[in-house]
Amino acid sequence: MSDLFSSAGLAGDIERLQRQVASLFDGFPTSIRAAGSGTFPGINIGSTDESIEIVAFAPGIDPAKLDVSIDKRLLTISGEREFPQTEAAGDDTRTYAQERFAGRFRRAIELPQHADPDKASARYADGCLVVSVAKRESSKPRAITVQ
Repeated sequence: MSDLFSSAGLAGDIERLQRQVASLFDGFPTSIRAAGSGTFPGINIGSTDESIEIVAFAPGIDPAKLDVSIDKRLLTISGEREFPQTEAAGDDTRTYAQERFAGRFRRAIELPQHADPDKASARYADGCLVVSVAKRESSKPRAITVQ
């Protein structure tokens, strides 16, 4: 039986099968929390001792057209990014490739249990939407004095 698995032919067949299966799932998120390719806006999530910080990279958006809400533990960021003026005006420009996202978008982020949705704030600066959600007092690290 060990000769069967050490055979170069079988190892090559298994490797080829793994590549074929991987190619079937190419473009799918690598985990349940990951976003697919081309998802807008891109986000970074981190934390401090005091809060959870979500940064959404959304250049070219009018902050008045952003909607940020929290329902239970689900943070939702939605809005619309306008098409560039040249396309909206309908001039003679023909577009052959377009990599800049335009249109409606919506991102939903599940917050951890220790997030306090009643203590959240958001600000937009330099093309980034920064949402800060405080942590519950019971989850914050604290020093204990030894007697």
